[in-house]
Formats: sequence, structure tokens, C-alpha cells
Amino acid sequence: MSRNSFAVRTYRDDAVVLRTHKLGEADRIITLLTRNHGQIRAVAKGVRRTSSKFGARLEPFMVADLQLVSGRSLDIVTQAVSKGSYGGKIAADYDRYTVAAVMTETAERLTDVDGEAATAQYLLLVGALASLSRGDHAPGLILDSYLLRALATGGWAPSFTDCARCGATGPHSAFSAALGGAVCHACRPPGSPSPAAETMELLAALLSGQWAAADVSAPQHRREAAGLVAVYLQWHLERTVRSLKHLERA
Repeated sequence: MSRNSFAVRTYRDDAVVLRTHKLGEADRIITLLTRNHGQIRAVAKGVRRTSSKFGARLEPFMVADLQLVSGRSLDIVTQAVSKGSYGGKIAADYDRYTVAAVMTETAERLTDVDGEAATAQYLLLVGALASLSRGDHAPGLILDSYLLRALATGGWAPSFTDCARCGATGPHSAFSAALGGAVCHACRPPGSPSPAAETMELLAALLSGQWAAADVSAPQHRREAAGLVAVYLQWHLERTVRSLKHLERA
């Protein structure tokens, strides 16, 4: 059998749709985060036609079992079986939609170069989208928990108790995104913010998945935590997350 034959180039994988854009009159280019093959870009032919059998399964935030054929620059989607129909419920609510957009943009940024942690990032993103679609917690809390965990998975785990620079036992009253989170008085860079103790506790709860504590947090601490997460995210990604500007923080 030829190494370039259709059968040899065919593979299957679970994937979450990060984003799509139009190609020609009926096709789409889809950016996917797969469970086993990292981030890929593929063409879904004919999915914009009303007669398409799997067009709805390849919308943003959907999770599907895909069959693909490897191509020179873009792979081709030949089959899609739904595994997580999260897109409809998320798209129907503006807060959930904007939160999901930040999640998928972040996942795309974190996996476009480093494919080693792609499986862990895939599982983290799918879990967050599922929780968001079910309304398990406030959308903003789900987002900040996801962002902190995604960054930790990518190698930028923040500290919210001991000093991120010297390791001095905390808690500490200052925060530095550049140094990795909480910092003691001796390590604190000039101008570093001093979050409320409750905000730092909330951040630690979101990172570790202590939802009982996070769900009863006060609005002012959620707002302060969200601002620190956004700064930490964009510092370590070294670029702006464009979808953050669409978030409406209560």
C-alpha cells in the first residue's frame, strides 16, 4: 500500500472546536484542539450547506469524535460524531459565550507552539466548557479557574500563599504577575498591588478547585481576582487575549 494512500493518511481523534472561518462558498477552516494530536487546522467541506450532515457538530465549543485525512497544509474532516454538544447552551447566553471565547482563545495560544501538554489542555478545556454549559458555577469563576489551571498546566503555576520569588512562608499581601503571584515585603517590586486577603484566598480556591469556598465569595473579591488573573494571563502569554475585552464583569 502506498505511504501516501488515503487509508494511510486517515486518522481519528477527539477534538474541541476552537474557532472557524469561512472558506469559499460552502467550506470552513476549523482550528481544533485534539486529545492526541495537539492543535490542528482542517477543512470541513460543504459544512455551510443546509444539507450538511455534520455542520452543526463543527461549531465553536463543540466536542466531537472526528475522522480526518492528513494533508500538506490542512487536514480534511471526513466524519464527525458529537461527543459534547456544548455550543448551543453557551451561545444562547452572552456571559457564557464571552467566557467560552476567552477559554478557546487561551487554549489556542497555549497549544500553538507547545504540543507536549496538549492532552492535558484538551481535557481541561472540555471539562470547563461542560461545566459552563451546565451552569455549575458563575461563568466568571469558571473562567478564572480554567485560566489559572491552564497556565499551571503550561508551566506557569502561580503561588497565592508563599512568596513566588524566595519561598517565604505566606500568606503575603502583595501580588506580582512577573514574579509568579504572591510576594513577600522583601521581594515586592515597587507599585505591586495589594489584594485583599479574601481575594488571594479566592484565587487559591479557584486554582485548586475548592468550589465550596469559591461559590460563596463576595462580588468585590471576584472582581479583584478577575483583574489579577487577566494581568497574569497576558503577562505570561506575552500578548493580548483579544476576547477579554468583550467580558462583562459584574
